[in-house]
Amino acid sequence: MLQVSYIRDNREQVLERLAVKNFKQPELIDEVIGLDDKRRQTQTLLDNVSSQSNAAAKQIGELMRNGKKEEAEAIKANTGKWKEEGKQLGEQLSAIGQELQNKIVLLPNLPHSSVPKGITPEENEVVLEHGGIPELPANALPHWELATKYNLIDFELGVKITGAGFPVYKGKGAKLQRALIAFFLDEAEKAGYDEVMLPLMVNEASGFGTGQLPDKEGQMYFVGQDNLYLIPTAEVPITNLYRDVILKGDELPIRNTGYTPCFRREAGSYGAHVRGLNRLHQFDKVELVQVVHPDTSYDVLEQMSLHVQSLLQKLGLPYRVLRLCGGDMSFTAALTYDMETWSAAQGRWLEVSSVSNFETFQSNRLKLRFRNAEGKTQLAHTLNGSALALPRIVATLLENNQTEKGIKIPEVLVPYTKFEWID
Repeated sequence: MLQVSYIRDNREQVLERLAVKNFKQPELIDEVIGLDDKRRQTQTLLDNVSSQSNAAAKQIGELMRNGKKEEAEAIKANTGKWKEEGKQLGEQLSAIGQELQNKIVLLPNLPHSSVPKGITPEENEVVLEHGGIPELPANALPHWELATKYNLIDFELGVKITGAGFPVYKGKGAKLQRALIAFFLDEAEKAGYDEVMLPLMVNEASGFGTGQLPDKEGQMYFVGQDNLYLIPTAEVPITNLYRDVILKGDELPIRNTGYTPCFRREAGSYGAHVRGLNRLHQFDKVELVQVVHPDTSYDVLEQMSLHVQSLLQKLGLPYRVLRLCGGDMSFTAALTYDMETWSAAQGRWLEVSSVSNFETFQSNRLKLRFRNAEGKTQLAHTLNGSALALPRIVATLLENNQTEKGIKIPEVLVPYTKFEWID
């Protein structure tokens, strides 16, 4: 959530940056400023009434102590008017504050100055590419056919049990999932992240704190009887560990990692691009979250990007890094890098990670602060990234490593899988 004071002081810059995100309601900026003016004016009136009431109470006390009861009663007759006026102003202030809140939560985060203009994914900026494109045999299969051939994943059983987008992993397919999760968590621990195990459902306050609500209700599974949401990513419960917390300056940076299943209702359109593991309603992911000092957050973003790249390198997967354009960024992010791996059998790039800096957007909602060197409280910066999401990693591992003999397991995973080949 943007800070009202920043919007007031930087109106033109805010409008300019929101235009990069292709924001369609610029009139909200002036509405927010107008409501803040109204809030300030009402607060001043309330303060004046409270001051008059307090002064009268003090005067009444002095008169009573001096035996001037009649004078005291005369002044007391006016206190009822001030009390009623104060009550009305308080109610007005509360209503204005709620209206202001309702408006400001509709404003997305401001994109960083390096974010390119654009609306579609095709306008994202390719930052780098790494690794050669594998050459597959002529009879190479896409991962959904490999999954059936080697009895790794049963998509139809998932439909029977739950519905489309909920696959069943079997045999070496299940072991590969478990191996990847353990590998990603171990690599995160080596990089200085502390592992946490988390609830898979969150309340509305948690969804609001990280920006999923009120922006993404339609993408989240809702448990209506208990007013809880299944998590779309571990980012939500991990970051909310620090909601309403004031950290000591020397506690920063905080680094957490966690594995969870993730649940998303919107599985996208139909067709080859969403077949198999390309897009699911339930999938596994290891998440990284950092809470850092504002002065270091963009250095940390680069470090997190390099960590994700190191995982792809160790798995032997060709990849590229994209800097997302304004129109393709999330509501909450200030700058996002997407990592994509090359799917050799499908002949296209698949997104496997997003790493984002949210600056103070989430921490303002969360009231997540720290005490700076001067002892004053200040909003922290939050970042997160997938390290990694499993489905498309599995898809590209199966496709890119297929041979006449079978599917070769990357060397770094063999200690976890306990097998070198799927055959």
